[in-house]
Amino acid sequence: MSALFEPYVLRSLTIPNRIWMAPMCQYSAEVFGPNAGVANDWHFSHYAARAAGGTGLILVEATAVSPQGRISPADLGLWNDTQADALRRITAFLTGQGTVPGIQLAHAGRKASTERPWRGGGPVEAGAPDSEGWQPVAPSPTPYDDGHPAPRELTVDEIGEIVGQFADAARRALEAGFQVAEIHGAHGYLIGEFLSPHSNHRTDAYGGSFENRTRFALEVVDAVRAVWPEELPLFFRISATDWLTENTEDEREGWTADETVRLAHELRAHGVDLLDVSTGGLAPGARIPVGPDYQVPFAERVRAEAGLPVAAVGLITDPVQAEKIVADRRADAVLLGRELLRDPYFARHAARELGSATVPVPEQYGWAV
Repeated sequence: MSALFEPYVLRSLTIPNRIWMAPMCQYSAEVFGPNAGVANDWHFSHYAARAAGGTGLILVEATAVSPQGRISPADLGLWNDTQADALRRITAFLTGQGTVPGIQLAHAGRKASTERPWRGGGPVEAGAPDSEGWQPVAPSPTPYDDGHPAPRELTVDEIGEIVGQFADAARRALEAGFQVAEIHGAHGYLIGEFLSPHSNHRTDAYGGSFENRTRFALEVVDAVRAVWPEELPLFFRISATDWLTENTEDEREGWTADETVRLAHELRAHGVDLLDVSTGGLAPGARIPVGPDYQVPFAERVRAEAGLPVAAVGLITDPVQAEKIVADRRADAVLLGRELLRDPYFARHAARELGSATVPVPEQYGWAV
């Protein structure tokens, strides 16, 4: 059997193959009113197509644990029961197709209140009449980039409130039918902002040393693990490097691959079952050597040195390429992003190319195979 189509077991959950869908925001929820942050027909059709296409695990896009935690005003949320109710339609369909439904729980931190990408992605002004925007919050009052507003520094009490919001969102995710929860600690959003000395300039128990900068992340993990069933897996997404100190041409201090391995040991001890290994997103202008497999070595290192299962991401676009990553044990699975936007049926096409017949075909399509 192709390595890419071997089932994968985490705790009591069996994922049918190693082709998984990475979280990708759709920026398509209503902004105001009772349906703010609620999944709609677009979200259903988007995820349903990838499930019908044979994807083994689908991680629903970064879903905000509070209104303030949205990346854009049109993001999905999971801070109320109406939002959870709407997601049940999606999880029921995915499960019915044999796909495992997962969800990424997120807080955008200082990168919140930004426009949809097709509107430029810049900051959305707060306080203007009819504005969709709000003031972001962060570990420290340092803007993400020129032209972005200074975030408000979180108090210790507010940090504790956000930890509770992650737990509340995880509880709602379980009620909505999700079988995997992923905590978003990557790409320069709030948890990643605490991790990196580039964005965290605090002098209290949440800043300075490695132990202090990782405190918030571990508190969130503990709070989510406490409400997430023992038999179901918990993922954590991380940017393995900010591409600052990893890059000899950039002398800015940032989060490093060494620290990622160190944190991976801690995450494993706190009940995380798999690390979703990405990079970058924290520091604008960082020089990133983008190319096929460019992030895989970071996942491979975590797997080898921390003994924590990993999923690899980033410019994985070809079935043979994906097969080799898993077969060579560089990662336990691949998480595809843009390639699944281009081809919802990637898993079925990969099965055909690799000579695997392990992807069940919906009976409505079976006659055409």
